[in-house]
Amino acid sequence: MLKKRLIPIVLLRNGFVVQSKLFKRYQRLGNPTTIVERLSDWAADELIYLDISTDASYDLGRDDLNFVNRHSILEILGDISSKCFMPLTFGGGIRKLEDAEARIRTGADKFTVNSQALIEPDFVDACAREFGCQCVVVSIDAKGCHPSWEVFRMGGKIGTGRRPGEWAAEVEKRGAGEILINSIDRDGSGHGYDIALIRTVAEAVKIPVIALGGVGTWDHLAAGIIEGGASAVAAANIFHYTENSVYEAKKALFERALNFRQPSLGY
Repeated sequence: MLKKRLIPIVLLRNGFVVQSKLFKRYQRLGNPTTIVERLSDWAADELIYLDISTDASYDLGRDDLNFVNRHSILEILGDISSKCFMPLTFGGGIRKLEDAEARIRTGADKFTVNSQALIEPDFVDACAREFGCQCVVVSIDAKGCHPSWEVFRMGGKIGTGRRPGEWAAEVEKRGAGEILINSIDRDGSGHGYDIALIRTVAEAVKIPVIALGGVGTWDHLAAGIIEGGASAVAAANIFHYTENSVYEAKKALFERALNFRQPSLGY
């Protein structure tokens, strides 16, 4: 049986790692490279970086020995990948095959597509043909309540009229290798996953489903597996404020016999 995975999510906005709430409020947390080193030391199974910048301006506002300033997303990705000792998925701003190729070439193992897949569904097919299904993660941002969730694009700003389960099933047929399902309403809430949303998507597909949105305790992660049927559980904000947080989370999941790898610290 395949092991379940614990995946920290790092949100990048104009060069800074940020904490997100409801896709509207963003608190700056720090340097993108420093954070990835810490998560590697804590032995996360994988790492997902999502660039949620609204423009192509990347500037930390400083340039010294400890904080080399970068001015493009590929420069930042190069720094991240050089410090990342686990599988790395990178998403955000991918509009054409050349964008995906550049991210793979610069160190990402997989990439996520969201808005472009909704605008041009054939783009998922093209990505799968070019890079292989295993590289293609389709990210789905959903808003609303059971059973009438709606899929949104452009950072949760534009509704599409699509239902998450139906859209997940379609992109699976088009060649997606994984689904990242995120509840906009739960983002940054700490109230736990939208379990019904996760379960709806997990039951609609045979490919792995990664749950995201709302984690406030380690028990919420467990619920994503036990109740939601996810193959992997992901979170962002909760991992930034506690020392060895990934280790502690995985330890809690492993001790519940949820088929996670035994936790260990990487240093």
